[in-house]
Amino acid sequence: MLEHVNFDYAKKLTAVNAINMASLAWAPPAPEKVEIGGIVEPSAKFKWSKVDGAVGYKIYWRDTTSPTWDNSKSVGDVTAYTLDGIVIDNFFFGVSAVGKDGFESPVVFPNAVFR
Repeated sequence: MLEHVNFDYAKKLTAVNAINMASLAWAPPAPEKVEIGGIVEPSAKFKWSKVDGAVGYKIYWRDTTSPTWDNSKSVGDVTAYTLDGIVIDNFFFGVSAVGKDGFESPVVFPNAVFR
């Protein structure tokens, strides 16, 4: 069955996978606890646990029908932030940790709620 293998494609795919794995390995861990608030308010509020090795954080959001993170905001080295004018009912949200070289952890969906 080797005659059906496209080795050039497999080589490129392997390189892409290796680059992605290296990027994740160089990134800080993801925040363990991400809280969301802002129910019945015109702003989405977030709090998350501090991550060792992170120099900043990035909040992502997307339409509930979108398969990709279409919007993001770098918020610096803080553990809480409010996105003014963004209603939590209309989007999915997540937070990632950013390392000193710009590598990002996987995005973590909120796993708790606060008022």
